[in-house]
Amino acid sequence: MLKIAFATGDGTAVDSHFGWCRRFDVYEVDPKGSRLLESRLLDEASDDEENKIETRLSAVLDCAILNICDIGGTAAARVIKAKIYPVKVLKGTPVAELLDRYVTTLAGTPPPWLRKVMKARDEQPQPAQNWTRSVAAVLKGDAA
Repeated sequence: MLKIAFATGDGTAVDSHFGWCRRFDVYEVDPKGSRLLESRLLDEASDDEENKIETRLSAVLDCAILNICDIGGTAAARVIKAKIYPVKVLKGTPVAELLDRYVTTLAGTPPPWLRKVMKARDEQPQPAQNWTRSVAAVLKGDAA
């Protein structure tokens, strides 16, 4: 089972740059299918580059793969160092299409890069909980 994050504004398509993303949808994916685990909402990105990278990275720290439209060099290095594989996709690529590809690939013979990701993520760290507000809490008005 892999946790895969998608930088999305509305949950339907990958449409965000890593540093400016305010929502990551995290799915659990295996050869049999996928399911939305949670939508992780972040505050607006600060002008402080280090803080911006750190808050976004902490939101996806437990994920094996991160799908984004774009990512800066410094942020990419930090993501890779955290053993998260960044995948740049065209803006507007449907999340459902990407999930289908991941499921199909996992059900077949995953390419070397994906086997390496799977092996490296055998023991996933738990994410810090101070970065997020759940969608349900925001909709109910319970989020800070």
